[in-house]
Amino acid sequence: MRATRILPAALILSSVLGAGCTPGSDASGDTGAGDQGTCDPLESRRPEEPDYKPTFEGQTRVCGVRSNVAFDVVVVARGLQQPWAVEPLPGGGFLVTEKPGRMRVVSAAGLLGPPIVGVPAVDSRGQGGLLDVALSPGFDADRTVYWSFTEPREGGNGTSVARGVLAADGTRLDQVRVILRTRPTYTNNAHFGSRLAFGPDGMLYVTMGERSDRATRGQAQQLDSHFGKTLRIQTDGSPAPGNPFAGQAGALPEIWSYGHRNVQGAAFDPQGRYWTLEHGPRGGDELNLVERGKNYGWPLVTYGIEYSGARMQGAVPNRAGFEPPVYYWSPIIAPSGAQFYTGDAFPAWRGSLFVAGLASMRLVRLVIQNNRVTGEEHLLVDRKRRIRDVRQGPDGALYVVTDNPKGELWRIAPRR
Repeated sequence: MRATRILPAALILSSVLGAGCTPGSDASGDTGAGDQGTCDPLESRRPEEPDYKPTFEGQTRVCGVRSNVAFDVVVVARGLQQPWAVEPLPGGGFLVTEKPGRMRVVSAAGLLGPPIVGVPAVDSRGQGGLLDVALSPGFDADRTVYWSFTEPREGGNGTSVARGVLAADGTRLDQVRVILRTRPTYTNNAHFGSRLAFGPDGMLYVTMGERSDRATRGQAQQLDSHFGKTLRIQTDGSPAPGNPFAGQAGALPEIWSYGHRNVQGAAFDPQGRYWTLEHGPRGGDELNLVERGKNYGWPLVTYGIEYSGARMQGAVPNRAGFEPPVYYWSPIIAPSGAQFYTGDAFPAWRGSLFVAGLASMRLVRLVIQNNRVTGEEHLLVDRKRRIRDVRQGPDGALYVVTDNPKGELWRIAPRR
């Protein structure tokens, strides 16, 4: 059972946040999730490309909803340097990665442990660094931790995945081994992807970016490159059995799906389905339901445009033979970590997908029914902090980290 503590009043911030529209109620208790034609979406700004129209109703700008949930935001810890991921530990405490290359345990009382010994060197320039972290499904017995990072390599860098055994006192990692080095090595500092998620099949799913440059974009469509893919591997790093392109000449056997831009959010829903969140260019952030062997379009299909404002050469918002996003945002929210809520602390939120927003500086809650987004709620808007990751703790609370040089770990819990 998690330890409890009394915090100074200054660290507890009460909230009832969100945005609604025409009164109404759906089965989850959200208000405002009625007919899409009778309410206003939360986003009222001009789309980046107004001529791009959704493929189906409800693919963007659905009704704003209010769950009318009262919660407290508790600052658990301060003094973290650009935290990238938080992973709650069984029995209390958290593993937190910091982009410059440190991993540490934060106690349930908010005390920052020393940097954990054994983490390999990282290339922390630009968007690189020490990135995601995930516990082994058998962590209670094996204490194995997996993490992704930008690995400095001869001729450039690349996203790699390592694993190690966390010592009982949380100060070091033993038996450290890099189990996956994505290919090819490249020489910039952007779009490393890097979310890790264990599926109900026990396999580790890894997201990759396409490294941003125009010279590498097309590799998202090439099966001889890991760029712009989701990968599915065994716990030793070998390709998982049943991958769609195993045995295909010239194809990398780790690939699960392709045609992605920069996937920084990934989560399995209670039904065991794999969802990802992808940064678009200027506009076109995507929520995708990722399935075996499917092509999600980038850079041939996008609802975004170039940062210059020009349309992307050869790209269209929808095209036969490619999987459309379940949902997209234009302008962007810059999605990062993701979590389907399954806890008991917030019954009204059960089944919702929470999305950490960077540029949008908010926590986005999506109501999903029959594989379609039917409502959107924005939380933590008044905090004005870039939200990098969101995870559910064993206590049913949500934990987020803020993407700042002086980052913080917050706990979102029912108001007392």
